[in-house]
Amino acid sequence: MRRARPRSSRILLVLSIALAALAAVGLRGYLARLEARAGIGGDALPMVTAVGNLERGTVVGRSMVEAHSVPGRYRPPGAVAAPEQVVGRVLAADVVAGEALTAARLAPPGGPVAALVPPGLRAFPVPAGIPPGSLAAGDRVDVLATYPTGQPYTETVATGAEVLLVMGGGRFADDGAGATVLLLVGPETAGRLAHATAFADISLAVAPPQDAP
Repeated sequence: MRRARPRSSRILLVLSIALAALAAVGLRGYLARLEARAGIGGDALPMVTAVGNLERGTVVGRSMVEAHSVPGRYRPPGAVAAPEQVVGRVLAADVVAGEALTAARLAPPGGPVAALVPPGLRAFPVPAGIPPGSLAAGDRVDVLATYPTGQPYTETVATGAEVLLVMGGGRFADDGAGATVLLLVGPETAGRLAHATAFADISLAVAPPQDAP
């Protein structure tokens, strides 16, 4: 004759089944929360970033950028989606390694210099015997012209002109000349600079940052 199972055993069995069911429900809820948290950033979107530090005025090459996919909420406004959209373009501002390239960081289409010149201004090249690293884009300088013929005299041709680019690396040549500095000036000042560079010795005086307009 089969012995009847004790009542306490039946109760423990029912409790075990109930606890297992509750554990399964809790696990499903936990996994659902994890999935929701993983999708909080939204769908993955393409984005282009700089491989290394890039300076203002750089013409972007294919090896300078790489493509990534990031959640939509972490993608900056105006971010470029594909490398082909930036190759050959000129940077209007410095970009650090890993930074996303955005429309605000790109100069309008044009040559490496023309793309950086604001409307109404001109980029004028001025030869300058400056030590390496003395000037950088964004600095302000006064241009002094010393006329050696007759009674020598010096006059200020431009005041607070912004340095657009320093070309030639600022190295001294055999004749004592240094880099060529591209300055942003108005058309009238460009005319005075043209006269001064043709007939005078040019010197640059570097202005402190607080003197910038």
